[in-house]
Amino acid sequence: MAKEELITFEGEVMEILPDARYRVKLESGHEIVAYTAGKMKKNRIKTLAGDRVTVEMSPYDLDKGRLIFRHKDSGAGAPRPAGQRRPQFRRR
Repeated sequence: MAKEELITFEGEVMEILPDARYRVKLESGHEIVAYTAGKMKKNRIKTLAGDRVTVEMSPYDLDKGRLIFRHKDSGAGAPRPAGQRRPQFRRR
């Protein structure tokens, strides 16, 4: 039997739960519990509350999902103001 097609939704992370799980509010207004996909763990992509994410869900269980993409902020690549500098650390 063939694998069913997965459904993708966009939403916002509302709360970080234990075991790398997140409470996500979808654009439709539904709240689900989602876990981090393996590629996101492998590439060490951090997800915080308030981040926009893409969630993949099975048509059989619409209460659980998998985070597959974290959308970048519009100002993520902008340079810092002159007054703010990254702290310098010295190696021994």
